[in-house]
Order: sequence, then C-alpha cells, then structure tokens
Amino acid sequence: MRQRMRREIRSGDYEFVFAGNGIEALAKLREHKDIDMVLSDINMPEMDGLTLLEQIPSVDPNVRSVVVSAYGDMKNIRTAMNRGAFDFVTKPIDFDDLRITITRTLETIELWRSALESRDKLVVLENELSLANRMQQSILPTSFPESDSYQVFASMEAARDVGGDFFDLLPIEGGRVGLAVADVSGKGIPAAMFMMSSRTLLRGAAIGQSDPSKILREVNQLLCENNDTAMFVTLFLGIFDPETGEFVYANGGHNPPVIFRADGTPSLLPTTDGIALGIFPDIIFQENSITLAPGDTAILYSDGVTEAENVEGEQFELDRLYEVFAEAPPRDARTATDDVLKAVNAFADGAPQFDDITCLTLRRGGGAE
Repeated sequence: MRQRMRREIRSGDYEFVFAGNGIEALAKLREHKDIDMVLSDINMPEMDGLTLLEQIPSVDPNVRSVVVSAYGDMKNIRTAMNRGAFDFVTKPIDFDDLRITITRTLETIELWRSALESRDKLVVLENELSLANRMQQSILPTSFPESDSYQVFASMEAARDVGGDFFDLLPIEGGRVGLAVADVSGKGIPAAMFMMSSRTLLRGAAIGQSDPSKILREVNQLLCENNDTAMFVTLFLGIFDPETGEFVYANGGHNPPVIFRADGTPSLLPTTDGIALGIFPDIIFQENSITLAPGDTAILYSDGVTEAENVEGEQFELDRLYEVFAEAPPRDARTATDDVLKAVNAFADGAPQFDDITCLTLRRGGGAE
C-alpha cells in the first residue's frame, strides 16, 4: 500500500495509519482523532472486518469505511454495506480504482461535514430568530384603552426573519396618551436588542414630559451616545388629549399617519422635519398638531404595510390603504386595525413577507358609530 500510494503520500494528499487487525484499528481510531476513513479487509485475525464495521460508530460515527473483499463474495459485501460500509473494492486490488474510491469517499466526507456545518448554522439561526421574535413580542402592549372618549388598538405581524418594528402606549400627564410606532434598521437579534433599547429610552424620556419633539430629541441623543452598531430607528410619536381631541406629534423619519375623518375622507398627516434617530446628535425635531373631531381616526403604520408586495412585485402603497375604508369609515380601533392587516395579506396573496407589518389605530369617540 505504501509503495503503490507513495506519490499521494509524498504530496500530502493521503496519510496512512496501519493496523494489523480490527482490535488494533479501533485503538488507532481512538488515538488518531483526525482519521477520516477506514480501508479494511474483511478477513483479519482476532477481529474481522465485519465486526470492526459494527464497532467503528461507537468510536467515531463520522468515519467512513471501505471494505476489501474477494471478487464475487456478494454475501459478505452485502453484510458489510448493511453494517455501514460506504463502499467496497475487490481483490485483486486495482489501485487506480482504489484511488478513485478513496477520493470519492473523502469528497463525500467533506460534503457531509459541510452539510452538518450548514445544518448547525441553520439551527443557530432558527434559534436566534425565535429568540428575537420572543424579545420583540415581549415588549408590545397587550391591553388597550377603550372608552366612550377614545379607543386604541394595535397589532404587528412579524416577518420570518424578524425586523425591528414596535409600537407603544405611553401614559402622559393630564390624562393624555402617547402613541408610538417605530421601525429599527436591521434584522434578527441585533435589531431586537436595539429595538428594546429604543423602547426603554422612549419610555424613560416620556416620564414627566409632554412635548413629543423634546422626547424624540432626548431619545436620539441617548441612542447616538452608544451606537457602535450604527443602527437607527424611525419613530413617530403623537400625544392625544381625549378631552379636546388635540393630537400633538413629532416624526423621526417614519411614515406619516393617515387621518380618516368621520365621513371617511382620508388625508396624510402634515409632515414635520425629522430624520431617523441614532444617526446624528443634536437634531431638532419639529412639532405639529391637529384636532381629531368625534368619529375621526388616525392610522399609524410601518412601511411593512405600504411596501408589502404581491407575487407580481407590486407594492400595497398608500392608495390601497385609503381604499380599505372607501366604502365606510372605520367603526372602531380594533376593527380598523384588523381590516388594514387583512387587506395587506389579501393583496400579498401568499407572497413572502420580508418586513414586519404594524398598524396602530386611534379613534376618537362620538360621530357615526
């Protein structure tokens, strides 16, 4: 064997470890953890090749075995294959054929290792995505205000690879409520971590503060101070006063909400200057306000709504959002949110979802019910 394979040995293609029987072979396997394959005769003293085949997996289940058998000995060849042999060669040995068999076996081992590595990476990825999804869901409110004066309801459908959408309700002094919808850049665990930081900072900045522009400015400053990941978050924040219907807001680069008046007339909320948070410090966020009359509805959403695609690659866009309530204005916050999500899913019609789909609805009580 050494003489016939001297070229491969000199070039470093193969390195052989020799054993006189099956017992010695098992000892060599335990000693040399880097052995990839075993080439074994069936007929050996003390422990034959068929018994060796049964024992190899207990030492290293990833080793592949090739058996050497007498020409025409199909009974032993079948037994060897049933016991886990990868391939066989027959006597007298054709060394050109043996080289091909060894090469094929080693290539298969490399493919197997690559498949195992890919599987392990996939398992890790799946676990990370599952964890990120749980992190994302854990920070979302699960109870919503519902009274004669106003209603709020929100829902998010997470993409499989987990984006960074979140929404939140913030208690504001004077009986007012803060409504936030945000979208963090990136996917997976990093996005989930940045999302949780953004949400925590938002809630902290809102304590004792009723000015949405100042809240966004403070959150932006804090995000910029420790942002080694260079991630950012778009964030819309509105503060609603149920007594007066006043809706004061500031926008950090997020999609502007849609207002549906009580008669069903839609319009985009007037924009304010402001870029995504976490990019540049010392940004001044402008503020604006409108008054929601009884029966008016504000739809806050992420770009997962308007940029949802169908199988033809068309996007949902704002016009289709307007059409959701073309026949009748929103009746209540929960139904309105559900109607938007149903319309997006019907439009996508099974096309892959690449981004989180988030919708938050605020409806002022009164008007046509």
